[in-house]
Amino acid sequence: MKLGLYVITDRDLCGARGVAETVRRVVRGGARIVQLREKKAGFDDQLRQVEELAEAIDGRARLIVNDRLDVAIAARDRGIPVDGVHLGQGDARALTSRQALGRHAIVGLTANTSAHLAAVSQLPAGTVDYLGVGVIRPTTTKPDHPPALGVDGFAELVASTPIPCVAIGGITLTDVAPLRRAGAAGIAVVSAVCAAEDPESAARTLTREWER
Repeated sequence: MKLGLYVITDRDLCGARGVAETVRRVVRGGARIVQLREKKAGFDDQLRQVEELAEAIDGRARLIVNDRLDVAIAARDRGIPVDGVHLGQGDARALTSRQALGRHAIVGLTANTSAHLAAVSQLPAGTVDYLGVGVIRPTTTKPDHPPALGVDGFAELVASTPIPCVAIGGITLTDVAPLRRAGAAGIAVVSAVCAAEDPESAARTLTREWER
């Protein structure tokens, strides 16, 4: 599974342009994974958004649902192409999600301490495909985030797990190369593309820096 640029949606930051149109543009710019993160929406709203994003992506990137295994399952039952879920720190549903979605699905898990990594190591091999590790820098998109790791803190955690790690949290263009050297398998961004005037250009610039 290639990771690279991983975009997480934010309805407020996308503004009048809308989430689906923003996603359409960032995928054109090179995003490989899109995660629908919609903490306040109900089941029906999220299911509708998943369908809209699947149409916008049109098979050019992977589509992940944040936290809502039920939405991912319902989408699949309706024939909507959803690739998997991303779950919170130390989430006990990782194994349940793997069993429900199958071995070809993507199951991601947030981890930002050595204790989280120790818990993940106790899961059966293949339960989790990648870890979202951060925050790298302080970020306003998740005000209750833990203390920022910085590139050095991220590198320490990456070195202690065999699972691919995606860096997340306040990442800017200047962080991309240092994070890749530190062992990142991908970079996850929110405001860097969702709040950009030209999301496609912003995604393309980040992708080029990652691939460089």
